[in-house]
Amino acid sequence: MIYISLKHLKFQFQLNFERSHLCHQKEKPKMKNNATPFPTVETCSSIGRENHTVVADMDGTLLRGRSSFPYFALVAFEAGGALRLLMVLLSAPLAGLLYYFVSESAGIQVLIFATYAGMKVSDIESVGQAVLPKFYSSDLHPESWRVFSACGKRCVLTANPRIMVEGFLKEFLGADLVLGTEIGTYKGRATGFVLSPGVLVSEKKAEALLREYGDKRPEIGLGDRQTDFPFMALCKESYIVQYNPEVKPLPNDKLPKPIVFHDGRLVLKPYPIMALLTVLWIPIGFILACLRIAAGSLLPMPMVYYAFWALGVRVTVKGNPPPPVTKSSGQTGVLFICSHRTLLDPIFLSCALGRPIPAVTYSVSRLSEIISPIKTVRLTRDRETDASMIKKLLEEGDLAICPEGTTCREPFLLRFSAMFAELTDHLVPVAMVNKMSMFHGTTARGWKGMDPFYFFMNPSPSYEVTFLNKLPLELTCSSGKSSHEVANYIQRVIAATLSYECTSFTRKDKYRALAGNDGIVAEKPKQKAIKVNGC
Repeated sequence: MIYISLKHLKFQFQLNFERSHLCHQKEKPKMKNNATPFPTVETCSSIGRENHTVVADMDGTLLRGRSSFPYFALVAFEAGGALRLLMVLLSAPLAGLLYYFVSESAGIQVLIFATYAGMKVSDIESVGQAVLPKFYSSDLHPESWRVFSACGKRCVLTANPRIMVEGFLKEFLGADLVLGTEIGTYKGRATGFVLSPGVLVSEKKAEALLREYGDKRPEIGLGDRQTDFPFMALCKESYIVQYNPEVKPLPNDKLPKPIVFHDGRLVLKPYPIMALLTVLWIPIGFILACLRIAAGSLLPMPMVYYAFWALGVRVTVKGNPPPPVTKSSGQTGVLFICSHRTLLDPIFLSCALGRPIPAVTYSVSRLSEIISPIKTVRLTRDRETDASMIKKLLEEGDLAICPEGTTCREPFLLRFSAMFAELTDHLVPVAMVNKMSMFHGTTARGWKGMDPFYFFMNPSPSYEVTFLNKLPLELTCSSGKSSHEVANYIQRVIAATLSYECTSFTRKDKYRALAGNDGIVAEKPKQKAIKVNGC
């Protein structure tokens, strides 16, 4: 007991000494009103820091933005839905008043409660791993990252809930230690309350740092506001990151780890105004989506193109599509090899051609099959069975296939499955690209039945379909090329057309990263035969 008391007294003495030293620095008579007791991060050298430890704040320091509201809003919407996002929006004025006029801690506690109360812990962790990294990576401060990445040991001190930020900080920024606010849980759900010692702001950051490092002072401290000064004063060198809206985020090609896969429905970061517009638009957008889906499902395919334009869906067609093959000619149909952006790729391919093109599918919901205006054929993932089925369909006419096996939102193409190259020599690559301004039309974690609705809920979604030249006979398997050579060649041709990058990632890689599984849909016991569905 005596030892613990002495250790506690030593801890308090060191904290009080650093606090008084900081106050003495702030009271220097020559200091200007906007000056700080620390130099700016731009003056910090990043050379020879391999053995140094850096401790940095997150919002406003590692990130350019000083507000964490958009990230709370993302968790609220992606894990709790539109009503939860509305709850966070309604609590934002109270949180802002407390934050600026009472204490940072009180304001953050309001946001934490509104966002997390009753939410499954597994859902929070899933959003932190699959959704937030895309938004965090797009806002990295270049100077802070220069210093942070140069150090061999990296620690982040943040007022944000640790469960929300730890996945991104460790996996994408290489943080060794994340000290954040801890939230209470009960039977797998968050209570919305903060555990002791409370929200990590001001002196509590300094206390957390001392508990972790003790007498061993970190070499570098990075912060952006006055409440960071207590922990910064405990470091050998400290640098302030001044707010500057003109600072550009770290370019994509310089990111520590490229974002190939990410999940979530929202396209843009939900700042308060954008979050409010999203909540207000959802009921209007859902009605509009139902009208667009009905037009695509009920109208003849030659009329769908014009109906989409009338309803605000833009379809751009480039290249020279091949004419339809007649059965009397004795030729097999053309196999359209499409890059995969959403499950609507074959539908917009049909729209561009003015005729329905059947498509082979795998993990498509029953609802999507019902509302589809084209025939969809379920793959079994059994090579012999699927090859036999595709050959039979090609004898009947043209067919569409997406050999990536799953969608990718970023400018990358996943590895092409080579099976299609063995089945026919009539191959036409098709480069598909789409644009969405509010909602993503794909998901790895959620229900895929809502994918077409979310895509058509965008105010003015667009698709660009580019038909490339039919593959020459000398580049097909019948001329001695292997199926892998043909698949890789088509992947490179489509990537060059779209200015995308080829990768060797597969469906399994995507689902392991975003959903924690292999993306395999369990086969239903009664569905032994392949079923062709048409609407």
